[in-house]
Amino acid sequence: MAVYAIGDVQGCFDELQELARYISFSLKKDQLWFVGDLVNRGPKSLETLRWIKSLGNTAVTVLGNHDLHLLAAHAGAKEITTTSSLYPVLQAKDIDSLVEWLRRQPLMRYNKQLKFAMVHAGLAPQWSIKDSLRYAKEVEIVLRSKKYKDFLYNMYGDQPNQWDGRLKSWNRLRTITNFMTRVRYCTNKGVMSFTEKGPPGIQCARMKPWYEIASRKSQDTTVVFGHWSTLGYKHDHNIIATDTGCLWGGALTAVKIELEKLTIYQIDCEAKKEIPRLNR
Repeated sequence: MAVYAIGDVQGCFDELQELARYISFSLKKDQLWFVGDLVNRGPKSLETLRWIKSLGNTAVTVLGNHDLHLLAAHAGAKEITTTSSLYPVLQAKDIDSLVEWLRRQPLMRYNKQLKFAMVHAGLAPQWSIKDSLRYAKEVEIVLRSKKYKDFLYNMYGDQPNQWDGRLKSWNRLRTITNFMTRVRYCTNKGVMSFTEKGPPGIQCARMKPWYEIASRKSQDTTVVFGHWSTLGYKHDHNIIATDTGCLWGGALTAVKIELEKLTIYQIDCEAKKEIPRLNR
């Protein structure tokens, strides 16, 4: 069985289908690991959700911040205008089943055979892989419970901006969620920045890419992530960054992961919107 990690799709369904053909995707022989942000901003979020859901166990995904935004909009925690790319999804006849499937996806995955973890954005430097999976489970339990709407109403916010094991209730769940679905940069002590969105080298001096923190406890395991289109494809510091900005006219990337090597496949994409790169 071949395992492919695929970067942020964000509703770029046509490019996803082209990428699947390019890698000769087999429903019986392969697994597609999606780093999250399946939806939003691109032209075909509904088709993307339906297709990935239809793959069953062949598709392995984690939740990204845009996926959570869709859940929040469906729950009434965020307003969506008729011009939003998510509006057709919310109006779909099968929206309830799509949301039910989406909110049961985890924040983090671990592949024991190939020894890699997958998360949408990043991990706190204080967390080992074992810790991270445990903290992700705290959020997942609430998202799958009858209290999931309460979580979505309390999910948004930039504070607390640093992990502390003593955090409780919504502050704790929000901090876990922000690290796993929003972080790009943090300090050596794990203080997150949500304003730094550009490529490494232009951020303020005290901020580093989360994966470059020397004390990071997860660095013994390869971490696959997306979320950071201005970073692009990257494979160092025992990470594999897969968001190559398909939505912004870049490429949609699949990485075939094997124990001894990686193989990169990319489909060039057309820009869907003229939006400044640093505004995302």
